[in-house]
Formats: sequence, C-alpha cells, structure tokens
Amino acid sequence: MSISIEKNETTDQIKMQKFMNYIDGKWQEPSTGRYIPVINPANGAVLGMVAQSSSADVDQAVAAARKAQKEWRLVPAPERAELLFTVGRLLKENKERLAQTITSEMGKVIEEARGEVQEAIDMAHYMAGEGRRMFGETMPSELRNKFAMSIRVPIGIVGLITPWNFPIAIASWKSLPALVTGNALVWKPSPDTPIVAEAFVRIYEKAGLPKGLINLVQGSGPEAGAAMVEHPGIDLIGFTGSNAVGKKINERAGALLKRTSLEMGGKNAIIVMDDANLDLAVESIIWSGFGTSGQRCTAASRVIVHEAIKQRLEDKLIAAVRQLKLGDGHDEATDIGPVINKAVLEKINKYVRVGIDEGARLLCGGKTAEKVGNGKGFYYEPTIFTDVMPDMTIAKEEIFGPVLSIIGVKDLESAIEVNNNVSFGLSSSIFTSDVNRVFRAIRDLDTGIVYINAGTTGAEIHLPFGGTKETGNGHRDSGVAALDVYTEWRAVYVDFSNTLQRAQIDTNTK
Repeated sequence: MSISIEKNETTDQIKMQKFMNYIDGKWQEPSTGRYIPVINPANGAVLGMVAQSSSADVDQAVAAARKAQKEWRLVPAPERAELLFTVGRLLKENKERLAQTITSEMGKVIEEARGEVQEAIDMAHYMAGEGRRMFGETMPSELRNKFAMSIRVPIGIVGLITPWNFPIAIASWKSLPALVTGNALVWKPSPDTPIVAEAFVRIYEKAGLPKGLINLVQGSGPEAGAAMVEHPGIDLIGFTGSNAVGKKINERAGALLKRTSLEMGGKNAIIVMDDANLDLAVESIIWSGFGTSGQRCTAASRVIVHEAIKQRLEDKLIAAVRQLKLGDGHDEATDIGPVINKAVLEKINKYVRVGIDEGARLLCGGKTAEKVGNGKGFYYEPTIFTDVMPDMTIAKEEIFGPVLSIIGVKDLESAIEVNNNVSFGLSSSIFTSDVNRVFRAIRDLDTGIVYINAGTTGAEIHLPFGGTKETGNGHRDSGVAALDVYTEWRAVYVDFSNTLQRAQIDTNTK
C-alpha cells in the first residue's frame, strides 16, 4: 500500500507526488489537468501536488457510485460489516504512518495525530458491529391477521465534504456508517489534506471494497464541492466545515430537495465555579483551548469564571502557557504545532486586533511566532484575553485558533446565560464540586455535548456528536444516531387475512 511517508523518514524526505482522483476503482488525473501544491504548515515545504477537479469528474464519480450501489445494497449488512472490520485492522497496522502523514500536512502534534487515527480505528470497529444491530421495530397491528414492522434502507449516493482539521477521523465518522448501511460514496476532502485522504482510500481498496463504492474527487469547494451539491444523482450531502459554507450548502440543497447533514463549528465555553479544582481546570483549559492550535470545532475559546477566583485562575493559566513549546509536530516534545495556512494565520491575527480595539485586556500572546523552526511555518502564540465582555466580537464569533477569552461572572445562573448567548451550541463544560450545580448545568446548557469536570474536547465515537442552533441542522455524527443520517425508514405491512382490511375504517358503525 502506498502511503506518503515511509517509516523513519523525516519531513524533508517526503516524496513529491501527485494526489489524484479515485473513480470506479481507478486512480486517474482530473479532467482539468490542474494541480495546486500541498504545503507543510510547519516549515512551508511542498509535499506534493493535489488535483483540482471539475463537475465532469463529479459526474463520472456519481455514475460509478450509482452503478456500484445497486449491488452493494443487496449485500447483507453483516457481510458489509466484515469489510469494515478489515478496514479497522488495516488502519491499526498503518497507524503510525497515517499519524506521521497527518502531522506533515495538517500540522497537529504527533500525539494528537495518533489519537485521531485511533478514532478512525474505533469507528471502524463500532460501525462494523452495527452491521448486526441495524434494528427496525415490530409492533402490533390494529387489525387481525396483519403484521407490522419498520426497517432501515440505504439513502443511495452520499456526497461527503470533509475538513482539514481532522482529515481521517471525520472522514471515518461519515464514510463508515454510510457504507455499512448500504450506500455508495463520492468524497471531496480538503485540498489542504489530500495525502491522508488518498491513504484512507487505499486502505478501503486493500480491504476489498468493491469498485465504485468509494470515489475520491480532489478539489476545491467552489468547484468540485459545489458540483456535488448541485448534482441530481447525489441524494445526501454530509458536510463538516464553516458556518458560512454550511448555510450556502443548506440553502442550495434545500431548493433541490436534497438532504443534508451539517456540522458547522462552535463557540465553546468552560465554566469554572468558585468551588472548582483549579489545577484540573487549568490543565483542561490549556488542552481544550490550545490543543490542535485551537483548530477544533470543540475547542474552548471562552472561559467563564466566577469572579471570586478569576485572578487566581488567570495567574495559573499564564504560568501554564509559558511552559508550552511551539514547533514542528513531529517533535515529541512539541505542545503546539502550526495553524493550517497563511490565510488562517492572518485571520487569527485580525481577530486579536479586534479584541484589543474593543477593550479586552491581553494577558499573553497576541502575535505570530515567526522565529519557530525555519521561520517559514504558520505559528501563532497561545493567546489569552481577560476582562472580555460577553457581547465582544472575540466572545461571540468562532476564531478557530489558539485564542482564549476570559469572562467573569457572579454566579452559576449568569455563567449559563453567558454560555448560551452565542449562535453556536456544540460543546460546553463546567468545573464544580457541587452536584446540584452539575445537574442544573446538564439541564440548562444549550449544547449538544456537556462535560463535567473536563474540557470541551474528546468526544467518544459511540455517543452522538453534534450540536444545537447554528452548529448544525439537527443530525449527529457517531453512535447509533449516525445510522439515522444514512438510512430511510420503511414501514412494512403484511396482511395474511386473505380479505380486504381497511385501516382506520370503523367496521362496527351501525
């Protein structure tokens, strides 16, 4: 199996190559003939060239998927599941290579990259198990000699548009349940992370997935992604990315009566009450706020703290930040890697300038780290603002970078109100020793994920993942809930009375 980084290779020794499309079981050039460079965000090195596909490539991929799905839907779900078990085994065998690839093209530290691959392994095993648990229901009919049940059937052709920050984990959340439920796929990964996308498809290929069931279309959102949304042969779009893009997808797909499953980010908060374990809270805030350089939809970007302990918390956070090491994620000693590209670096810096202009007080960071490594990477210093007002821009908009805003409150009710007063509702957290506060938070925090005495990150694959309000459109990745995204419910009635029976007709009317 060809994966971009061989064992013991350094970042500078990665082989230059083209990352092409995979359609109907064949690797092929894009119809446009166009490629753009793939950049290592840690040092600016060019890792290869990725295809830029057009609607013609999407047409070809959909045709292949449509043909393959006609046969795949007839394969018993437990048999489909056996292939997923093989995928899980191959992911495990290639875990380190995949993790090194993720770190090279995305930038996250190697420890996190290994964790991401493990998430894909876990998802493969979990969804393989669902091949024997794809339960419907049986229920009593209102009529004699009549049997009633419901069953799941596949949607058909699923179009997946996935982001760069978790290039294999999120792809696994979507592709594995879609396949085990009998669908075929057209997948457009981010052009920032095409290498691990190709490696994942090669694992599916080696596992024996029939040709045409997964089709990789490399390219941009405005061209390849838009073509997928518009295509009449794609029945569902599964998207993870920005709120702005997700809204556009939903608007256009809605006009076409096309289904969507959208996960679009968050403005997550950690609440720290006056009875909290401060050292645990600090450790969790650092991990949630600065892990993956803040480039997680579950990253903590707000800390809502009781005013009685606000100063103590700030002092501990500043001391902890000073111990963090920025650098290339391949170095095991690195705590924070680069952000994905120059445009994101500039966006983060603009938000920091807005925070300063609006009157927030900068405790640390607040600028690019230009002297890290060879000086060509995209690094931003871990940044903490305090005295942030809940209506400030940095307290309401998703920055998607290593920037924390500290907001002081007087009590739990105020903390919950501040937490909920944003347009997103993905993940929230509270640190407290009071069980009464815990259960009020569970009831009143308006987010799809609630953590107690832990940070806002670290979702487990057997629970539903997603959020409220503008975080999504009501669907969930992961867990049994994912089956509802990729299946239709079909009601089945079997009448063995050998007579015409009319439901809801009162046959006893005089």
